[in-house]
Amino acid sequence: MKSFLLLIIAGLALLPLPARAAEVGPDGKIDTDTASLRWLDKVTGRISNIEAPVGQTVRFGHLEIIVRACKKNPPEDKPENAAFLDVWEIKEGEPALEVFRGWMFASSPGLSAMEHAVYDVWVLECVNGSDNP
Repeated sequence: MKSFLLLIIAGLALLPLPARAAEVGPDGKIDTDTASLRWLDKVTGRISNIEAPVGQTVRFGHLEIIVRACKKNPPEDKPENAAFLDVWEIKEGEPALEVFRGWMFASSPGLSAMEHAVYDVWVLECVNGSDNP
């Protein structure tokens, strides 16, 4: 009987662990490591999606974006994704010009929008890089 129990325990140890549930921070939000952004070049009409890892600089056109934080509500709450962005316009031979700094909300893109003559940027969702294929 003792060897039978040891066999069962050993077999259980070989089973894969269940996926870890997303951890909710003290603010009640889930911190993620990547922001999914969409941007529009108003001159060409070109729209593209960008995966911007938190803390890394992403560049397109004359803009540089750093996502400082990306948070989403837990699944049991109303869906919401918010990212804190720093956006600069970079032109050769000129100092960088800050064009936006603040939180953007996926459910209300007009609430805190970046105002720029050529580009629009908005948050689609907050994800973990390992969640995206």
